[in-house]
Amino acid sequence: MEPSAEAEYAAFEEKVKRTIYLDNLSHQVTKTVIDNALGQFGNVVNVQFIPAYFTSSFCAALVEMENIKQAEEIIRDVGENPFMISGMPRPVRAQKAQMEMFDDRPRKSRKRIVCRWMDPSHPNFEVAKKFKNLTKKHAAEVSFLMEQQLAEEEKLHNQQAETLKANYKKYELIDGAQNDGTVKRLAACYNTKLMDG
Repeated sequence: MEPSAEAEYAAFEEKVKRTIYLDNLSHQVTKTVIDNALGQFGNVVNVQFIPAYFTSSFCAALVEMENIKQAEEIIRDVGENPFMISGMPRPVRAQKAQMEMFDDRPRKSRKRIVCRWMDPSHPNFEVAKKFKNLTKKHAAEVSFLMEQQLAEEEKLHNQQAETLKANYKKYELIDGAQNDGTVKRLAACYNTKLMDG
């Protein structure tokens, strides 16, 4: 991840910590109403309303405060006492915002792995050698397990194929005995009635 991308992601994480999620909001509530209601805790930096898809009565909002302390104070106070906002038929609920709630969240890319030759005189050469040998060992173990699994699967496949072949031979034998009249002759010989079907 480039330094600018790292800084962007770190800034986003800070923004999430400063943001609270309010729900049970009436559709009449505006940014100004939220500014006035939360003004006792600190400055509201941004309000993003989230429509409720399952009800037309209430909606929710992501409210970014000036700092983390203000956001935590709101969550604590609203959790302990009913918090009414003008035009609301019931108390508002507040909780910490989660990263998944933001549509504009930046992607966190993994750090690149850089490979380079190491001189045997380097102090970390022995450590690198141990890592290399351990990696080879793990790769060999994984390869062995894969071979074992493939062998088991092939064995199972062969068993199923043999069973299928044996069942098909039985079917051919019964079908042939019915077609050439053997079944009827045996039934007559043993004085047994044949069932239709």
